[in-house]
Amino acid sequence: MQLTADDIKETFENSPFFKHIGFEIIEFDDNRVKLKLGIRDQLLNVNGTLHGGIHATMLDFVQGMLLRAVTKEKCITTSLTIQYFAPVSVGEIFAESKILKLGFKLAFMEAEIKNSKGEILAKGLGNFKLLRS
Repeated sequence: MQLTADDIKETFENSPFFKHIGFEIIEFDDNRVKLKLGIRDQLLNVNGTLHGGIHATMLDFVQGMLLRAVTKEKCITTSLTIQYFAPVSVGEIFAESKILKLGFKLAFMEAEIKNSKGEILAKGLGNFKLLRS
């Protein structure tokens, strides 16, 4: 039995780590995944801005989620490169991803995090290995 987009969405929503960080799935289907995160004090670094590790986690999640929605296969991150453009301390941030190249065993992804004004805060390039059954 092949997994549906709803099955995959539910898998991520029930992930303890996903819940712990506080991600919310705004859109999830076979072609698009969009995440939202409300910034709270526990996610800030010593400078009072969102910790870069949270950006990295969000970029990794949104890319892996889209890849899994499209392929219906499990995957693992093999590399993640992040560019940070602007700090953020309050409000909500949003992440979306796209597939740059999809092969049988490897996928090359790109994702952006934006604030509520649509300004890009961070961008990530990810390489993923598909764990085809």
